[in-house]
Amino acid sequence: MESEMRSGQFLTFVLDEENYALPISVVREVLEYTNITRVPRTPAAMRGVINLRGHAVAVVDMRLKLGLNETDPTVSTCIIITETDMGDGPVILGALVDAVREVVDIEAASVEPAPKMGLDVDTTYLKGMAQQEDGFVMILDVDNIFTAEDLLSLSCREPAECEAATA
Repeated sequence: MESEMRSGQFLTFVLDEENYALPISVVREVLEYTNITRVPRTPAAMRGVINLRGHAVAVVDMRLKLGLNETDPTVSTCIIITETDMGDGPVILGALVDAVREVVDIEAASVEPAPKMGLDVDTTYLKGMAQQEDGFVMILDVDNIFTAEDLLSLSCREPAECEAATA
């Protein structure tokens, strides 16, 4: 797990008062919280879709995805718009988080493997943990947290697919 970790810049954000990070390479933009339209018969962590400049984008509640308690949005709540490759092309996805903090540089050598016990999250979603000034930041494994199975019902590779998902 640690050998896959590369040095680079990461966007840090907060979930349930803990710090997490995503590689900046998968982050397209950060949005203020906006209303999310629920899509029937989707997993609880799939909150629904938002309108992003005329395109429907699926939004995953990162708290629910990681097994944390659901909470109401606040003025700090944000949606991180990500772009990941699911094997057959890029997928745009929103990640609902409590707050976005900053972009930080993390060296691969400073990343420790996630402990197998003692965390409130499933460590299969973690690439590792990096020590920062105010404690550890948990680096999410994009390939494991955003899977094709999770996105099947709401993946938006083409505008027509997005429209069909919300029709």
